[in-house]
Amino acid sequence: MSARKKVLVTGGAGFVGSHLCDRLIEDGHDVLCVDNFFTGSRDNIIGLLDKPHFELMRHDVTFPLYVEVDEIFNLACPASPVHYQSDPVQTTKTSVHGAINMLGLAKRTKAKILQASTSEVYGDPEVHPQTEDYRGNVNPIGPRGCYDEGKRCAETLFFDYHRQYGTNIRVARIFNTYGPRMHPNDGRVVSNFIVQALRGKPLTLYGDGGQTRSFCYVSDLIEGLIGLMGATDEVTGPVNLGNPTELTIRELAEKIIDMTGSESELEEHPLPGDDPMQRCPDIGLAKSALGWEPQVALEDGLEKTIRYFKETL
Repeated sequence: MSARKKVLVTGGAGFVGSHLCDRLIEDGHDVLCVDNFFTGSRDNIIGLLDKPHFELMRHDVTFPLYVEVDEIFNLACPASPVHYQSDPVQTTKTSVHGAINMLGLAKRTKAKILQASTSEVYGDPEVHPQTEDYRGNVNPIGPRGCYDEGKRCAETLFFDYHRQYGTNIRVARIFNTYGPRMHPNDGRVVSNFIVQALRGKPLTLYGDGGQTRSFCYVSDLIEGLIGLMGATDEVTGPVNLGNPTELTIRELAEKIIDMTGSESELEEHPLPGDDPMQRCPDIGLAKSALGWEPQVALEDGLEKTIRYFKETL
């Protein structure tokens, strides 16, 4: 076990945050989980509530937080279009004010801080696969701008705090991640397809389903986040964390129908605004700087995720 640290996880009751809290407790740290429960759920952390080194605080990161910590994982922000578009102003506030408040806390406590950024900073990319030096193709006034530009601004703040105050930062650009504890109504493609297939409903394809994505199982992402936080101080990021194995949305739908034994059919709908046609990470930097790459095959990850939704629906 590494030395016990006081670790703050904002958005800790969310899908990714709860898995991160599990791992940090397992590694022997004191964990303060902060969440306002806009999209997070107590159910995700129910197994941690009786652990002596775990603490839960209901708090919104758009307000300052006065605690003493050694490390901060800033994951607080709704991450699916359904959720972040339901209150776009609050989404931008969470990314921008949340970053300012957590960076202020890191500056005061001299804590190391990691920002959970997103592949959405690349927008609808004109470079494929996406490398960290690609600056993106984002529509700042479109329906996804609240999330995309909020996260881009948060990255700006992180690097300005680093340059101006010497704050010890890490920035992870997270690509599509899936696994148990995804919200069944979050509108993300993996959870959407699994829930529709298990209920025998048509699987919703936007366009002809020819757009591509790459899917990283949540345990692989957690390894990447832990690795980035533990890397040498020269490794500020941004670092892409995702699975470089690319497939079309139609192929994913067919795979899930097959794996669930569902009778569901595919149903095409118009493409939503600014939906990227391609999304795939170049993980060369993560491999060289962190020694990280995904280990869980898509079929294995989907099997675990399908089992989770069968139990919870």
